[in-house]
Amino acid sequence: MTIRFAVRGDHIQLDQLLKATGLCESGGAAHAAIAEGRVKVDGAVDTRKRAKLRPGQAVVFGGETVELVAE
Repeated sequence: MTIRFAVRGDHIQLDQLLKATGLCESGGAAHAAIAEGRVKVDGAVDTRKRAKLRPGQAVVFGGETVELVAE
C-alpha cells in the first residue's frame, strides 16, 4: 500500500515521518526500526534517524511505501 504524505515546509525528519504516518507508535520505536536497518529511503537502507526528507522521495517500511509530496 502507498501512503501519500504532504511535507509542510522544506523537509521532515525520517523519525518524525514514521511517527506522523502511524507506521511507528513512538519516536523510540522509529529510532529502533531505523537503527536496525528496516527502513529504506529511495530504495536504499538509511540508518540516519534525523535524515532530512523532501518531496519527491519515497520511504519503505513494514510493507508500506510513503511518497512525500509538497503541501
